[in-house]
Amino acid sequence: MAVIVDKPWFYDMKKVWEGYPIQSTIPSQYWYYMIELSFYWSLLFSIASDVKRKDFKEQIIHHVATIILISFSWFANYIRAGTLIMALHDSSDYLLESAKMFNYAGWKNTCNNIFIVFAIVFIITRLVILPFWILHCTVVYPLELYPAFFGYYFFNSMMGVLQMLHIFWAYLILRMAHKFITGKQVEDERSDREETESSEGEEASGGGGAKSRALANGHPILNNNHRKND
Repeated sequence: MAVIVDKPWFYDMKKVWEGYPIQSTIPSQYWYYMIELSFYWSLLFSIASDVKRKDFKEQIIHHVATIILISFSWFANYIRAGTLIMALHDSSDYLLESAKMFNYAGWKNTCNNIFIVFAIVFIITRLVILPFWILHCTVVYPLELYPAFFGYYFFNSMMGVLQMLHIFWAYLILRMAHKFITGKQVEDERSDREETESSEGEEASGGGGAKSRALANGHPILNNNHRKND
């Protein structure tokens, strides 16, 4: 937000293309690009050693498409549009990571509340703002200023790939939200059953004690309804 909130194209998206392709790059935009590009490269390398979930292939496609988009937008001087797109994605990502941390810490109530906020922000930003504002800005406005060229079609095609992935993940998020609202046990919709059972087996083999008990907002609680092992 510090990079884009004071920029005129944040409020009037037609200004994204004002003076294109001759647009200067300021230091804050440069560092935002470098940090974001480094972050997604790190995700692409680390995903190979992470737990493989149902959306493993989609994650690979997403990271590759994002790296290509960031790199191409830099070379094609789509930097104003690029900063808007990156900020839009970052607006919900930190909420998901926060929910994960509280989940690992055992603060289930806090995790669930943050997840609800994340789901709302994700739906609004990636299924409403992105297709109806950002994509409109990158698809319609440029044609008013110059004829379409290869970069125009390539950039918007990659944006279309991201949008399809957003729809897929929104479906998984809504399924999790439905389970939460109906009071069912909420698990990561991307997890395979074998993975879940393997994790439970590892926890069981780790022994009992206060450290291995379930936690509610940081405090150990007793649960006499554990599922018996087969």
